[in-house]
Amino acid sequence: QVQLVESGGGLVQAGGSQSLSCVTSGSIYSINVMGWYRQAPGKQRELVAALPNGGTANYAESVEGRFTISRDKTKNTVELQMNSLKPEDTAVYYCNMKARRDAWSRLVDYWGQGTQVTVSS
Repeated sequence: QVQLVESGGGLVQAGGSQSLSCVTSGSIYSINVMGWYRQAPGKQRELVAALPNGGTANYAESVEGRFTISRDKTKNTVELQMNSLKPEDTAVYYCNMKARRDAWSRLVDYWGQGTQVTVSS
């Protein structure tokens, strides 16, 4: 069974930094993209950062220059370093993996349970 488990959320003051980590486990044939999404109250889930396998990271305009996504394939982890946090960054952050279970299966979205990040002003 494929699982994604996030950690690192919590309360932080505006201007501060916080790092989120996501550990993946389970049998996967190939990973296309690892990413982070967030969902604020009353809003739709939105892409924060994505890192294609072997590609270049891309970011939402609202976090460009402040957030950095990275991946450690040896540890099966993906991290999101968040700097210069703003109250509008407050949301539940979800780890996402787009992967195939085997060579013949379609691409599937896997999600973590989410971790709350609250930025106080």
